[in-house]
Amino acid sequence: MEPKKLLIITYYWPPAGGPGVQRWLKFVKYLPDFGIQPIVYIPENPTYPIVDEKLVNEVLDKAIVLKQPIFEPYQLASFLSKNKTKKISSGIIPNQKKQSFLDKLFLWIRGNLFIPDARVFWVKPSVSYLEKYIVENNIDTIITSGPPHSLHLIGLALKSKLNIKWFADFRDPWTTIGYHKSLRLSDYAAKKHKKLEHLVLNTADTIIVTSKTTKTEFQAITNKPIAVITNGYDTEEVEKQTLDSKFSLAHIGSFLSERNPLILWESLVELIDEIPDFKIHLEIKLIGAVSQEVLETIALFKLNSYLNNLGYVSHKEAIAHQRKSQILLLIEIDSEDTKSIIPGKLFEYMVSNRPIIAIGPKDSDFSEIITRTNTGVFFEYSEKVKLKSVILGFYNEYLEGKLQANAVSLQQYSRKNLTKELAQLIK
Repeated sequence: MEPKKLLIITYYWPPAGGPGVQRWLKFVKYLPDFGIQPIVYIPENPTYPIVDEKLVNEVLDKAIVLKQPIFEPYQLASFLSKNKTKKISSGIIPNQKKQSFLDKLFLWIRGNLFIPDARVFWVKPSVSYLEKYIVENNIDTIITSGPPHSLHLIGLALKSKLNIKWFADFRDPWTTIGYHKSLRLSDYAAKKHKKLEHLVLNTADTIIVTSKTTKTEFQAITNKPIAVITNGYDTEEVEKQTLDSKFSLAHIGSFLSERNPLILWESLVELIDEIPDFKIHLEIKLIGAVSQEVLETIALFKLNSYLNNLGYVSHKEAIAHQRKSQILLLIEIDSEDTKSIIPGKLFEYMVSNRPIIAIGPKDSDFSEIITRTNTGVFFEYSEKVKLKSVILGFYNEYLEGKLQANAVSLQQYSRKNLTKELAQLIK
């Protein structure tokens, strides 16, 4: 029996690094096991803020890969300030109080001139190329993955031209995503975002989201079917790791200004003052892009001597750090808009056998997952006393050599199981 052809339109693909690439990289890895031939359409010359060459080998023979050139304004803006454009394109937006004139200008341009985002110039040439390819290759099903949400506009146009089934996959929400309010949108731009979001949600045959909260939010906008398929973990070939000798608290991934957890820094300072040997053992490991505001706050709390800022490492190295760090930190912005965000790294954290300390807004979707799987402890930003007490408890277990997580019910989040769900949805 011939495998079913599935056209996947995505921006992030190896050698892109970071969280944006993982979801579809893993789906493509397992789709052939369920009788589906993935055909992946990506930009030929993208501006990726993070590159991880080691990911290229992961799906070499799994997919047919199509590439077309893309024009991105970041390529021009980088002549003015390469560092600023790289940070903004990766989602690191400076604290509003500390934004320079150039920061404000870049954000205004990004939010008001490029709607829904700076990849919008790829829409028309992609539609022209893919319309012909779909007809010639008898493809009847496509999936667009965003952000960038411009890619959903490719799906929108193809749906209007061809008799195809279209699934719109939202790795993150659209108009309620955490950084949306930072883009200095005019009334016109805000309304246009809403209009496009409404159009996509009411034209796609099925919407796929990563959290229950996003499903509820979208149900207020559309009557189309909405499926929740979370991110997950994969079986990683990582050598057995020796645990850090230090009492290491590791944050892996982008550490944005708005995620700056004062209750964590305050708790650590108090424990240093109160527990004689705590300062001998403490290590704060930051792996990935870290905002200047977070680094300045750590210095302000006089925690610099405990800081090990490793910067960006490959995905494989990040997995190794997850397995050997004593505690893993998962921090989300304290906002109504971020309740739906379930960071992709959560699922990798959960299979590391290391306890998670998670800080985020009340009623976060990821707090429920952590509690249900017994993989760590969740704290609201107001729960400093509880946080400090749990860190002390973990520290005492570390001293006794007994610190570990005792996870349950993880199999439902394996990438292969999640791909099976996706295959059943689209077949």
